[in-house]
Amino acid sequence: MEKMKRVQGFTLIELMIVVAIIAIISAIAFPSYQDSVRKANRSDGLNTLADTAGKLERCYTTYGSYNNVSCTTVANGATIASQRAHYNIVITSLPSTYSLTATPISPMQLKDTRCASFTLTNTGLKTATGTDNTNCW
Repeated sequence: MEKMKRVQGFTLIELMIVVAIIAIISAIAFPSYQDSVRKANRSDGLNTLADTAGKLERCYTTYGSYNNVSCTTVANGATIASQRAHYNIVITSLPSTYSLTATPISPMQLKDTRCASFTLTNTGLKTATGTDNTNCW
């Protein structure tokens, strides 16, 4: 007597269950991943703010003014793109004060509603706008 061979494989129901599980996991994981990327990209703007503040402080130490004409890299009203082009930094400087504002320009960061923009002043005051602006810095 010949043994019948059993057919191995997946049923359509089993396959549909696997597809449904992958869809549910993806629906949860992808938005979380995007939030993580946005949070990591914030460092681009924050680092550029800190770097620009350092240049302004060196200008003040050297020339006694934050907006001295010899400090061309940090001129009043200038806009500086962050290193990875996620933010634009706008410089507002007077002889004894400055304010730096980072606003998002990349498509990913424009969707960052938690920390929409950042501001740093000569007194070290750090502020942010957004729905969760207390945890931005």
